[in-house]
Amino acid sequence: MTETTTVAGGLPAQPGSREGAYPRPAGSEETRVDAGGRTGEPSGADAGPDGHGGHGGQGGSSGVIAGAGPVARPGERATLRLRDGADDADGAHGEHDGGEEPPRYAPEWLQLREPADAAARAADLLDPLRARFADLPGREGGLVVHDLGCGTGSMGRWLAPRLDGAQHWILHDHDPYLLHFAAVASARSAADGSRVSVETRRGDVARLTPDALTGASLVTASALLDVLTTEEIDALAAACAGADCPALLTLSVAGRVELGPPDPLDAELTEAFNDHQRRTGLLGPDAVTVAREAFAARGMTVRLRPSPWRLGPEQAALTAQWLRGWVGAAVEQRPDLGERAERYLHERLAACEAGELEAVVHHTDLLALPRSSGAAS
Repeated sequence: MTETTTVAGGLPAQPGSREGAYPRPAGSEETRVDAGGRTGEPSGADAGPDGHGGHGGQGGSSGVIAGAGPVARPGERATLRLRDGADDADGAHGEHDGGEEPPRYAPEWLQLREPADAAARAADLLDPLRARFADLPGREGGLVVHDLGCGTGSMGRWLAPRLDGAQHWILHDHDPYLLHFAAVASARSAADGSRVSVETRRGDVARLTPDALTGASLVTASALLDVLTTEEIDALAAACAGADCPALLTLSVAGRVELGPPDPLDAELTEAFNDHQRRTGLLGPDAVTVAREAFAARGMTVRLRPSPWRLGPEQAALTAQWLRGWVGAAVEQRPDLGERAERYLHERLAACEAGELEAVVHHTDLLALPRSSGAAS
């Protein structure tokens, strides 16, 4: 896996930014920050835009983000690029003629969904993880956590403050632009006040090997499994098992949506969206089943928990963006739905604006533990 690494420890927000905001990187270089938050010399890493893996959804030729709404800025779209020099999630090749910069994942969507993600994750899966970590012999530097397809780092902001002890997070993504965001807005301290440090790595998370996980305490990811293939999930399970490392993989799409009030077109759009998710060999709503089997086949105990988004009037902006992308992807998969779907979307958005729409978007969280760590449940 090709890597460019920068290290940060106890990172403060950039001057003029607020905690948890996503400032734009200055220039085209990544910046190295020491443990006291002092900015050093530029690392010299290539910070040109690249593809990104962060959410279950493919960007089609229409620019639709499946399940996320249209991209706000030109040149940004939600295409997952886990296969260096190979295919994007929407089937477009990674090469770009004439030195044109490839599109990147719009961080606005990641920021918009972060509160709903945080509320949805199955926090009870952390109990067996804490028990495992408590039984581990003392290790210099504390826990080492690999966050795959980290995007803007929301998983670290959620998880690091819920675990005790010093932690070193290794953030993996193809996009240096998003890696910068993730490092700048990373968690500063653990649940007990211990120090949290961060390291960023550019590379192909679909080619992770046991060697890359040497010394790892945990592998984690958010909204990643459903944009992988069977082979890539198998490789991930093999890498974790080979490194004797647990995996916490959250917010994989489950293929079920509940909208209130219901509409006769709900079921057809759900089916079309699920088929869109499965295009080009990606697993979409089948990913959790495949992952459970892959980890179990390697002797790991697997626990599953529901982690649904529950969207009401307080989440109207997220609901509207999700609706646009969900319907748009369904129509891209089944153009015959176009006229009916247009009316449907208009009515649903009006209900959303009026505070009259509720939605439950089902996801599943998965925890895989080495067999000695606990019994299945």
